[in-house]
This record gives sequence, structure tokens and C-alpha cells, in this order.
Amino acid sequence: MANLWRLWKILFVFTRYRLDSLVPVEQLPLSLRILLWLAPWRLNPVPSKLGRGERLRLALEALGPIFIKFGQILSTRPDLVPADIVKELKRLQDDVPPFPNDQAMALIEEQLGRRIAELFAEFSPQPLASASIAQVHAARLFNSDGSAGKEVVVKVVRPGIEHTIERDLQLLETMARLLVKYSADGRRLKPMEIVEDYRHTIYGELNLSIEASNATQLKRNFRDSELLYMPDVYWEYTRTKVMVSERIYGIPVADIDALHAQNTNMKLLAERGVEIFFTQVFRDSFFHADMHPGNIFVSREHPQTPQYIAIDCGIVGSLTEEDQTYLAMNMLAFFNQDYHQVAQLHIDSGWVPATTKVNEFSAAIRAVLEPIFEKPLAEISFGQVLIQLFSTARRFNMEVQPQLVLLQKTLLNIEGLGRQLYPQLDLWSTAKPFLERWMRDRFGPKAAFRELKRQLPGWIEKAPQIPGLVHGALTRLNHLDETQASLHAEIRALREELHQQKQQKRQQTMGTLTIGSGLFVWWQSFALGVPEFTGVGIAAAGILLLLLRA
Repeated sequence: MANLWRLWKILFVFTRYRLDSLVPVEQLPLSLRILLWLAPWRLNPVPSKLGRGERLRLALEALGPIFIKFGQILSTRPDLVPADIVKELKRLQDDVPPFPNDQAMALIEEQLGRRIAELFAEFSPQPLASASIAQVHAARLFNSDGSAGKEVVVKVVRPGIEHTIERDLQLLETMARLLVKYSADGRRLKPMEIVEDYRHTIYGELNLSIEASNATQLKRNFRDSELLYMPDVYWEYTRTKVMVSERIYGIPVADIDALHAQNTNMKLLAERGVEIFFTQVFRDSFFHADMHPGNIFVSREHPQTPQYIAIDCGIVGSLTEEDQTYLAMNMLAFFNQDYHQVAQLHIDSGWVPATTKVNEFSAAIRAVLEPIFEKPLAEISFGQVLIQLFSTARRFNMEVQPQLVLLQKTLLNIEGLGRQLYPQLDLWSTAKPFLERWMRDRFGPKAAFRELKRQLPGWIEKAPQIPGLVHGALTRLNHLDETQASLHAEIRALREELHQQKQQKRQQTMGTLTIGSGLFVWWQSFALGVPEFTGVGIAAAGILLLLLRA
């Protein structure tokens, strides 16, 4: 019933803002066009005072955080979404209506166990920014002498947001189960696994202690780096629903005019964005997976060698070593236009069935990817490529990999960001050298030496035990040899015994036949009047033979 009520609310919001008017009806099948034309909500007029982008934004805000996240992704895709809609959806990145200030302050005091005036030298009740999950307030900490100290931001989770998210997740699970049950592609797409991964991700985002630990790990990974700066986290002021961190004053990455005004090297900025992504995915296997423009800033210092600043680390992703290796090899094969290798890697990794014909699969991949090579980013839409690849995968029964969904989402964000910053970015020449370096580091002599250094302390620790272990192994081998010899002897004795038993049975059978023959001859001689000793003699010989063999 809860799912039905939520579905009813979604339909209500859909019809209230007449989102059906955004659907390209002319591209739909005739049956769906007739259905939309006869739909009862067409009796409601389209709100004339609201543009289509504003209607979509308001609808997503009304439906809650999961739908807002979807709008944030769309806001980074000007290649797929019209400009007026993108402009409105950008407001979902940090301009969602805030919740009441008194609720935020009460939650901070409840979580930290002291009053606001005791915690902060200064605190702004009006939020700096408000997003789908939480909002942030400006504040200052106390110095040791009681004066106003470091500037910080206080992040507070929206009250009651867990109930809304759980309701939407249950609806998604219901839809996933229906997809598995009634769709031919249900099992291949793995919707239940994807929803479960998203559940884990979104609940991790609700726990600000997890976000703080993610931010600390990213800061450790990029310590003293010119590429990325992560604000400090103040753990003594951090709980599950409240987090306090350093306040930064960068330029929002979507503010292209401000970046140009300070003479930012836009080409280097775009290339460094790509390098940060690949470094997180392949070097660290720990990547920021919510990189929409609202979470990314550019430092005002050194505009010719620009540095990124990232916030909001509630969603992070990671890959296994196997997935890292297969992904890197796949991408290098893409860059080298070795489609046969791409197809073979998909089969080896189990992403497509082992029965797939490599030549047919490689030909299908070539048809999708060949047109995009040696083009600037402005002329390439990875969104379109992904759609075509999914269509190709469907033909070859490729299963969706849930562990790669976050990575695909982040790739879309990176593409949208790069398109805004420097449309002429050559993604191939930027990414390919990095991947080639990573593969050399991963499998070359240096990697072997690093692995030797990593294992050496354990080997040294176990070195005193090695003679005893070797002696024990040799003793077990000797015992094994003795056991095998004894076993072989027993087998030979058994074979001899079986052979003797067969010989005895054969001789007993011959003796029985001899006795029988003697008795038969004796009976015949008696009946025909022939001397009797012949048959009796033969029978006696048979009896004697049996006695001797017994």
C-alpha cells in the first residue's frame, strides 16, 4: 500500500506540472501517442507562468532526494538536455529549498551535546547552501583564548529524510522485481543488485561520519598534490548527522565567466580533471562518485596551474583489482582501436557469455566506437555512445555489472564537466598515457619489486620456522612413500589371493564336471550292461582331484 501511495504521488506531481508536455511524442509508437492523447491529465492546462525547465525542477524537488540526484546528473549533460532545462536543473546542485533554521540548530545541539553559543564563536542561522540530503551553515570555532578562530561550515542532515528515501527505495525494489519477473532483459540488467548497491550508497551518504572518513581518506591520497585539495575535517565536532569542516573560498567550477576573468588555464584545468579521475580509479581504487559541479570548486591561487577543491564525499566508489585490470585493458584496447581484444576481454571477464562469438562481438563494437575516435570532446557524446553500447550488449546478452554503475555515473559527470570547461579537450591523448603508465607500474619490474618489499617482512618473520616446516614436509613425504609402498604391497597380495581363488574355482569346477561325467558314464554303463568300473574310476579321479586342491 505504501508503494501504491508513493506511485500515486509521483503521478500526481507528474500531472500537476504537466511533465508529459516534455515527452517527444512524435518519437513514440502510435499506440503510446494515442494513450497520451487520451490521458485524463490533459484536461489540466500547462502552467503558463512556468517554463518547462522550472516545471521539471519543481517536480523533482517535490519528489525528494532520489529524484533530485537524477536532476543533478541531467544538469551536467548539455549535449542530451536543452539549455533552458540545464539552466534550471543546475539549481538542484546547491539551491534546494532549505528546512527551517530552528530544526537545524536543534539537531546540531542534540548531536554535539552543547548549545550553539558554547560550540561556535559565530554561527549563521541562514544556510550557505541547501541540497537534497543536507544543508550547510557558516560558523567560526573558538580559539584557545576564547576569541573567534577558524572559519568552518556545519553540515546538517535533513530531519526525517530517511523515511522519504526508504519509501522511494521500496518503490524501486518493487519496480526491479517486476522487471525481473516480466521483462526478458530483467535478469541481464540485474536491477535488484543495482537497487541494493544504491541503497548502500545513499544510506552511506546519510551518515556524515562516513562522509568525514571518506574526505579524510581522499585528503590522505592527495596530500601535497597540485591536482586536488580536500578541506580539513574537525572530528571533535562530527557525528552521524552533523559534520564540521574547513570553509573554502574557491570558484564554482560551473562559473566559467569567473574562471576566465582570473585568466585560468582552461585546457590544463580540463586535463587535470581527467587525471584526477583516473588517479582515483586506478591508483587508489577510491573515487569521489558525486562529482556534479555543485561539489567541485577551483582554487583562486595560481590560475595558470589550477587546483581543484572537492567537497561532499558522501558517495565514493571502489573497484576490485580484477575489475581495475580488466577496465584498464579494455580502455587501452579502445584507445588502440583493438576491438578484437575488447571483445575477448569481455568474454574472459565473464561480462558476456563464454559462448559469444568473438568476431561477431568485435564487429558490433567496432560499428559503435569507430566514429568517435580522433575527435575533440565537443564532437563526442559519451551518453550517446553508452546508449549504443547498451543496445549492442543486449544483443550479446551482456550482463550489467552493478559494481561499475557508480563509475559510469562518474564518467558522465566528468564528461559534462570537461565539455563545459574546454570543449576541445582531447580525452584520448590525456587518458591513454596515464593508463599505459599504470599498466607498466602494475605489471612491470617495479611492481614486482614493490610486491617483494611488501611480502619480505612476513617472509623474514617466518624464516626461523622454515627449517621445521621443511623437516615436517620431508617427514610427511617419507611417511607418504612408506604408506604408498605398504599400499602397493597390500594390493599385490590381494591380487595374488584373487588369482588363487580364481584358480581354485576353476579346478573345483573341472572336478565337479569330472565327477558328473563319471557318474553319467557309470549310469550309462549300468543301463547298457557295460562294465561298471569305468564310470566309477572316473568319478573317483574327480573326487581325488577335489581333495588334493582343497
